Amino acid sequence: MSSVYTLGISSFYHDSSAVILQNDNIIAAAQEERFTRKKFEKSFPKYSVDFCLKEAGITLDEVHSVAFYEDPLLKWDRLFTTYKHFQPHPFKGLSKLTKWLDHKLKVEDQIFHQYLKGFKGDILFSQHHLSHAASAFYPSPFEEATILIIDGIGEWSCTTIAYGKNKKIELLAEQRFPHSIGFLYSSFTQYLGFKVDNGEYKVMGLAPYGKPIYSDKILSEVARVNEEGELDLNLELFDFMTGSQMINTKFEEVFEQPRRKQEEKLEQFHFDMAASIQEVVEIIIQKIAKYAVELTGNRKLVMAGGVALNCVSNGKLLRESIVDELWIQPCSGDAGGALGAALVAAYQEHGLERVVSKEDSQKGSYLGPRFSDEEIQKTLEAFDFSYDKYETSELIDQVTDRIIDGKVIGFFHGRMEYGPRALGARSIIADPRNREMQEVLNLKIKFRESFRPFAPIVLESATLNWFEKLKSSPYMLLTTQVKQEKLFDISEEDRQKTGTDLLSVARSEVPAITHVNESARLQTITKERNGIVFDLLSSFEKKTGCPILINTSFNIRGEPIVCTPYDALQCFMNTNMDVLVLENFILSKEKQGKQLIKKEFMDYLNNG
Repeated sequence: MSSVYTLGISSFYHDSSAVILQNDNIIAAAQEERFTRKKFEKSFPKYSVDFCLKEAGITLDEVHSVAFYEDPLLKWDRLFTTYKHFQPHPFKGLSKLTKWLDHKLKVEDQIFHQYLKGFKGDILFSQHHLSHAASAFYPSPFEEATILIIDGIGEWSCTTIAYGKNKKIELLAEQRFPHSIGFLYSSFTQYLGFKVDNGEYKVMGLAPYGKPIYSDKILSEVARVNEEGELDLNLELFDFMTGSQMINTKFEEVFEQPRRKQEEKLEQFHFDMAASIQEVVEIIIQKIAKYAVELTGNRKLVMAGGVALNCVSNGKLLRESIVDELWIQPCSGDAGGALGAALVAAYQEHGLERVVSKEDSQKGSYLGPRFSDEEIQKTLEAFDFSYDKYETSELIDQVTDRIIDGKVIGFFHGRMEYGPRALGARSIIADPRNREMQEVLNLKIKFRESFRPFAPIVLESATLNWFEKLKSSPYMLLTTQVKQEKLFDISEEDRQKTGTDLLSVARSEVPAITHVNESARLQTITKERNGIVFDLLSSFEKKTGCPILINTSFNIRGEPIVCTPYDALQCFMNTNMDVLVLENFILSKEKQGKQLIKKEFMDYLNNG
């Protein structure tokens, strides 16, 4: 049988991406933001498509079908119905809806005539939550599984329960707009002064600094939930149905505090509010998960949708024994819809058979571009960088020694990750034993809030020696507790600290990755999946006895993760990063001039 090529597309809302399948094999996948350097890029993923076709070694003429991640007609139905219902003067906003209609309902025409000129195959439209479900189930290592999709909104669906068996996906239950868990969490994100669709992970990181003292108030006045996890929002408090804001003044009145402005100081109230909404969302998700596995009778669960990136909630599903096994799509947001749509087309339109892999078929989510030593050297010499080149074994030894010496390393190796997490290919790494490293990374490298925690990468074989009840977490989507024997005794004075003062307390043998509630968001590393990252961790363990490193994404605040050697060099030169590894090349900051330094960083670097 000749190969069937399917191109998956997600675009025109946020997180545009493209995926290419050869039969059901994921050849390449990438998010458009990495190429345009505009975070959450929503335009048609032109550069991602070009990369995918190049990686597959084919032209557009050889693509059998293009699969789009949602149904514009269903989306229009929801928008029009919602606007008519909630807008007191619907005719005033008719031009806005008409403009949307002109653009969104012409997706097929745009793809054929504007973006993929000359394409002769079929354009297939999936549905938003079906695309998410397919992205979660088909790459998973499960023959059968319960499927749970939770996000802000699809066309109409906000939460969906489904069941997957072989190549069949059956949608069993859904909760429809406007009663959305994703929008509930985003509303508190806005209330706490962070950007919607951007700052939700900040709320999750902020939660351990507070106490959930407002949980009962949220569950009585803002959002009620029954035993099946069905949500009932008090819609009088929200404006997301028709307006540009998530919440209104009535929401603020419930808590007798105005929403925080973006750069205002965080107070204990904000810490407690973050803790409260995190607890509420965990309660809701646990109820839904319990109901879902009761409905299907299968305790293997797969998840996708933006809320599936809430690693704290995910970890508790396992620790509370609500499910036996859990696999989460590493690109759980809308970008992952491109993969799901392509897989729906492969199995349900092209009739391909599904073969389940022992691990999963996501390939570590290393699905983006990689760059040869020749390409990298050409870039280095074009900008007159000083560098040393090493064989792989010597490079590992060199990098290990520099980490032990307290250096912060930009690590650029292999294929770029698909999804929001840096998994070792485009990462910043450092020594977790250094109690000052969290502050150094946040303030001098990432230029972001000091309260933000950092995640560890750990050798999978050593995970249970350091962390509680979690054997494997390959995509950094699960949080657990640091083992009791690795924790320090905390003085009574330190226990009384609150807010960001908690940051001054070293809590474990690896303080830089131990959050203030003694938790950590893990990525577990194996030789088969992670290659050179495994070798680096093994070298660090051999020299220090510690099988753990800090891993954070290779970017600065407000920018996408780096994609190309040029992006990496620019980030390296515009931060206080000490060392840059580009494949087999090592660059030391003190040996460089002022190449690629942006003007706004000059004073900072000169005084840093």
